Amino acid sequence: MTVLIVAVGTVRGPHEAAVHEYERRAARYWKLEVVEVQAGTSRRSRVQAEDVRRAEGERIVARIPEELEVVAVTRHGTARSSRELAAYLKELAVAGRPGVTFAVGGAFGLSEEVLSRAAMQLSLSRLTLPHELARVVLAEQLYRAGTILRGEPYHKEYG
Repeated sequence: MTVLIVAVGTVRGPHEAAVHEYERRAARYWKLEVVEVQAGTSRRSRVQAEDVRRAEGERIVARIPEELEVVAVTRHGTARSSRELAAYLKELAVAGRPGVTFAVGGAFGLSEEVLSRAAMQLSLSRLTLPHELARVVLAEQLYRAGTILRGEPYHKEYG
């Protein structure tokens, strides 16, 4: 099953190595593809948040294959446990779905166009996360979901 991440911006700095490491690990369990689209902000120009969301949303939607289910990654979404995320991915695979796209927005979040296309809105945290950190968390959770479904010892549960 294909797992596609379409994210605004590139990951640089201290999170870059972690994102690439967890994406590499997650690729053991899923046909993982990552597409980064250009952010709509610039340090040289003043822009309106809605204009940025709209432009980024158009770029995101253009990269989502029609046959893939869409999950919008947003703090306003529903929080899922690691086991619940793994179960969701398993349900898609068992149902014979071709895959899923996780859409990660930029500084101003996701556009209405992306949100309306989404079958689910997923919250990684109620906190506002920079997109680089959201990418680390998402990649790690995709890796963790794979280990859960294969019964591998990476995932630990308490309480």
